[in-house]
Amino acid sequence: MTLTTIDPRTAWVTGSDGPEKSSIELGYMALTDCASVVVAATQGFAQPYGLTINLRRQHSWAGLQDKLASGELDAAHALYGLVYAVQLGLSGGAWRDMAVLMGLNRNGQSLNLSTALASEGVDSPRRVAEHIRQGGRRLTFAQTFPTGTHAMWLNYWLASQGIDPLNQINSVVVPPPQMVEHLKAGRIDGFCVGEPWAAHAVEQHLAVTLSTSQAIWPDHPEKVLACTRDFANTYPNTARALIMAVLEASRFVEQNLEATAHLLGARDYLDAPPERILHRLQGRYEDGLGHAWLDAHPVRFFDEGRVNLPYLSDGLWFMTQFRRWGLLRQVPDYDAVARQVQRLDAYREAAAALGIPADSVDTRASVFADGGHWDGSDPEGYARAFTIGHVAEA
Repeated sequence: MTLTTIDPRTAWVTGSDGPEKSSIELGYMALTDCASVVVAATQGFAQPYGLTINLRRQHSWAGLQDKLASGELDAAHALYGLVYAVQLGLSGGAWRDMAVLMGLNRNGQSLNLSTALASEGVDSPRRVAEHIRQGGRRLTFAQTFPTGTHAMWLNYWLASQGIDPLNQINSVVVPPPQMVEHLKAGRIDGFCVGEPWAAHAVEQHLAVTLSTSQAIWPDHPEKVLACTRDFANTYPNTARALIMAVLEASRFVEQNLEATAHLLGARDYLDAPPERILHRLQGRYEDGLGHAWLDAHPVRFFDEGRVNLPYLSDGLWFMTQFRRWGLLRQVPDYDAVARQVQRLDAYREAAAALGIPADSVDTRASVFADGGHWDGSDPEGYARAFTIGHVAEA
C-alpha cells in the first residue's frame, strides 16, 4: 500500500472552503517588520491557498489608514494603535469596525537622539531628563503616528524618566523613511522608529540609540495584520487563507534571516543595505556611543506561533494608553471592543490547520522594565495608576 501525504493547504483552496476573493491588495510600510507579508507575497506562500497578494507600499501611516478604512486596501501591515484608533473613532478619518487577524512581530523599535545633542553631553536618558527639567532648549521628538506604537513607546519612555511628554517636549509626526532626513536637517532632536531607519541613523553618525522598545516592554506586540471587520466577515475563507500564508512566511523569516534581509533590501521594498537589515534582525546593536550588544529580545516574527496569536490583552493595552494620554476621553467597554477587534477564532483555526500551537487563553501577563505588571484584568485601573498621565474624568 502507498501512503499519500496530503498537504493541509489543499483543503482550503477548492470547494466551499476556497477563498471567496483570490486577489488581495495588501498595504505595507518600508520597515523591516513588513518581512512576513513581503515573503508571503513573493516567495510562494500565498499561491497554495489560491491567493495572489499584491503588495502596495505606502508613504505614511495616515495614507495607509485611509486606504484600509476605505477598502482601497483589503489588508495591511499596520500599527496596533492605528487599528484601535480607527475602531474608536480617534483617527481623524472615517470610522470603521476593524479586525486584527494576527500579530506580525514583537520588539525591534528604537529610541534615538541626535549626535549633535549627544556631543553637548546630553547622551543618556538621565541627561535628557536633566536637560528638560533644568529648562534647556525645548526638544522636539518625532514619532510615526499619533496613536501608533512609536508614540506610545516614546511617551512611556519619557514618562519613566519623569518627563511629561504632553507638556515638556514637542512631539511631531514623521513617516519612518523620512526620519533620517529630518534629523540631518536639524528639524528634530530625537525619534522613535522601527528598523532599518534607526540603524541607518546610527551608522551615518547622525544619531545615538538610548533605548529600545523591548527594553521598555520585553516581547511587546508591535505590527499586526489588519483589515476591516466587513472584509473579515464577508470573506472569512480569504481571511483564514491569508493568515495561513503569512504564518508560514513568518516561520520562514525566522529560519532564513540572511535571505530575508537580502529580499527586503531590494529597491522595491526597503531600498537599504541588506547587512544593516540583517544585524538588527539578529538582535545585533551598536548605539553610536561605543557600546555593542546582542539583544535578549530581538525582533521576532514567529517564535513557534507565540508572536502571532492576537491576545486580547495586547489590544487592551493600547486602549489604556489612549486613556492615559487623554486621546480617549470616555471609558470604553474595554473587553467588548477588544473581543470585536481581535479575531482569535480565525487565527486559532488557521494555526490548527497548520499544526502550529495556539495558546488556549486569551490574555498574557507581562512585566515592564520599570516593574509595572500588565495582564489585562483591570485596564481602567491600570490607565489611572501612572504617576504621569492625563486621564480624562469619566
